[in-house]
Amino acid sequence: MQKQRIVVVGNGMVGHKFIQDMLQHDKARRFDIVTFSEEPRLAYDRVQLSQFFSGKTAADLALADEQAYQEQGVTFHLNEKVVGIDHAHQQVVTASGLRVCYDKLVLATGSYPFVPPIPGCEQSHCHVYRTIDDLHAIEASGMRSEVGVVVGGGLLGLEAANALTSMGLTTHVVEFAPRLMAVQLDEGGGQRLAQQITALGVQVHTDKATTAIESGTHCRYRMVFADGSYLETDMIVFSAGIRPQDSLARDSGIAVGERGGIVIDDYCQTDKPNVYAIGECALWQGKIFGLVAPGYQMAKVLAHGFIHAVEHNDNQGETPQNASERERFAGADMSTKLKLLGVDVASIGDVHGQTPGAQSYTYSDDIEQIYKRLIVSPEGDKIIGAVLVGDVSPYEQLLQITRNDLSLPENPAALILPQWADDDSEAAGTQGVPDSAQVCSCYDVTKGAITEAVMAGCCTMADIKSATQASTGCGGCAALTQQILHATLEAQGETVNHNLCEHFAYTRQELADIVRVKQIKTFGELIDGHGTGLGCDICKPAVGSMLASFWNDYVLDDAHLELQDTNDIYLGNMQKDGTYSVVPRVAGGEITPDKLIVLGEVAKHFNLYTKITGGQRIDLFGAQLHELPQIWQRLIDAGFETGHAYGKAVRTVKSCVGNTWCRYGVQDSVGFAIALENRYKGLRAPHKLKFAVSGCTRECAEAQSKDIGVIATEKGWNLYVCGNGGMRPRHGDLFAVDLDDATLIQYVDRLLMYYIRTADRLQRTSVWLENLDGGLAYLKEVVIEDSLGIAHALEADIARTLDQYQCEWQTTLASPEKLKRFRHFFNSEQANTHLHYVVERGQRHPRPQRINVVDITDEVNR
Repeated sequence: MQKQRIVVVGNGMVGHKFIQDMLQHDKARRFDIVTFSEEPRLAYDRVQLSQFFSGKTAADLALADEQAYQEQGVTFHLNEKVVGIDHAHQQVVTASGLRVCYDKLVLATGSYPFVPPIPGCEQSHCHVYRTIDDLHAIEASGMRSEVGVVVGGGLLGLEAANALTSMGLTTHVVEFAPRLMAVQLDEGGGQRLAQQITALGVQVHTDKATTAIESGTHCRYRMVFADGSYLETDMIVFSAGIRPQDSLARDSGIAVGERGGIVIDDYCQTDKPNVYAIGECALWQGKIFGLVAPGYQMAKVLAHGFIHAVEHNDNQGETPQNASERERFAGADMSTKLKLLGVDVASIGDVHGQTPGAQSYTYSDDIEQIYKRLIVSPEGDKIIGAVLVGDVSPYEQLLQITRNDLSLPENPAALILPQWADDDSEAAGTQGVPDSAQVCSCYDVTKGAITEAVMAGCCTMADIKSATQASTGCGGCAALTQQILHATLEAQGETVNHNLCEHFAYTRQELADIVRVKQIKTFGELIDGHGTGLGCDICKPAVGSMLASFWNDYVLDDAHLELQDTNDIYLGNMQKDGTYSVVPRVAGGEITPDKLIVLGEVAKHFNLYTKITGGQRIDLFGAQLHELPQIWQRLIDAGFETGHAYGKAVRTVKSCVGNTWCRYGVQDSVGFAIALENRYKGLRAPHKLKFAVSGCTRECAEAQSKDIGVIATEKGWNLYVCGNGGMRPRHGDLFAVDLDDATLIQYVDRLLMYYIRTADRLQRTSVWLENLDGGLAYLKEVVIEDSLGIAHALEADIARTLDQYQCEWQTTLASPEKLKRFRHFFNSEQANTHLHYVVERGQRHPRPQRINVVDITDEVNR
């Protein structure tokens, strides 16, 4: 049989996916495939474009390979734009005059970035954010710029803002709508996202319509807004949405929509025989889909249709009698989960609650910067939408309930409330999800397909990806895919391996051993030698913690910066209004009058809210980003150090006054607390660490609720370990009694380093001990009796780490380059004027918001 030729115009992600699907299912090679790309390269991952500014190259982002195409018989033309379609002769015509015949023509021309018609928008340092060539241009401008503006506060706009921030530019986002991500988020979600992004140093300007781009006074350009205000910048990146790239179809007489897009039917066919369209250029039932997953689904439907037509000798241009057997494109789920500038965001369904009679549950936590909203049907028994900002852990469960039309539990609010009690997260994530449930929308992979793959021998995420392609697209289904993998393996009686993530085939403990034994000092070195891919939001902070725990290098070094969270990046705790708290170390809670006066003077000068903490320190709240270096310079000049309140590190050593003043005290609890805090200050760990020392058994320092608790006795010190307060308090366990100073420190050294080596990511010492095989008795054997023969190594490891201590603020203040991060505006110390305060009890605090710190409401949308 003579081969049919399929010409694919466009070699983006969707065009490449269609070619992959054809090659996978056309084993008999009944088709010749020819593809055209306007760009000088084959398909690459546009979803991960921002990784380019983290050091990844075009080769790292590539999806297609020239050699692979050649070996598979795919003909490709690079830098070749198709400008015409000759329907009569079934040929495409390129700009260079090349004519290529086709039997089937697939238009996968994608979209182009929309640039508002603003006078001045075509100047040399005004760019779009779409292709690798665009990124090269942005990078070149960035090298000659200090300030950058992104026009557009949607998904791509915030990705572009992340790129400018990673280049070290003072970054602004200008959005025409009243909030960020107006399509995907409701008002509360948009506000929370804006707060978090502002706290990261990106200035957000909503409700702004740009009317002109003129020459600036302090910067290269001045953006003039319709309300009369303006913003100066050195470069502008337009990311104000996309438009379907339909000019080829329009010029060739193919039907397009009134507002653009190539009209297709359920089989992705246009109104012309043998001409089809898929991806962002296609208009289905009046809808353009701007995500990759719907495009992949179209590619699958079309490839299946071509194969089906050949196998049944159908003419795909006509309506076949057995059309019911062919797959149809039936729309797509536009739910999405992603990380924007380090902030987790997810949305499902009707996020604005526009369904008549819809009800909603709202959870908002201003302290942890979390916003969740669950929108349910008028009857209250089905999910119709959800918005998650700051914590997207419920996403997979909510998505499966929504997709599979499952009934809600008796108390739907529990789906978005924090999990105060321990549970089996993998069981919870897969329980009740039918085998027909779609897990991966990019490649249409069901739970049943994943389960079958496990039953057939897949036992790792890499195996699952290879067999089903699940989580190889946007990656949003990775967590649920892994849960199904583990749950199925356990159901078969297999031992599940708990690798840190898909990029490392090791547990956290194994990876920590590799870092320590091989003396690996950077994430890049680790993933190049022992991992795959680019890394993710699970492995990066976990490895960052390991590197800090073992080597204690400066966390803001360029090699470590991408591993840090918001608090570490700015060396301060971000608060609900986007300002930061300043917490200098007050070892043992002891402070001189002179230092108290300095704290008072600083707080008064910068108008900071002042509070004594439970750990016997003084917190100064309300510092703006640009004020942090000024505040810390004054504090360090007065002899203070950073208190590491922002890090997963040793925080405080609380104490009572002990026998220095108290008539009941039997030991110098203050002196010993200061010695312990000065010894362990700056030590990073899988989670925060708190100590306390009490001078007698009256226990005024509450030592038994701390990770390390010390209580004085007539003969020395009793040591308690692995206690904590918080949502699930745990009483510390008595570890050893009547210890002298040296022995107690030796035991604490060994225990802390053993915890650092073996704990899971973000695991408190209390949970670590509960999960430790053998429990307290085993821990005593390791630490006291040296049953594993590693005591000397543990002591040496922690000694090396402690010797590397530095006050991170002192290091930062000595680096003009690092200080550039602590500015709202270039060439200006202007404050953030969008902050609003009220005065109460003689101090200011943020004006109360409409939603309280923790506000669970059942409200009918009006």
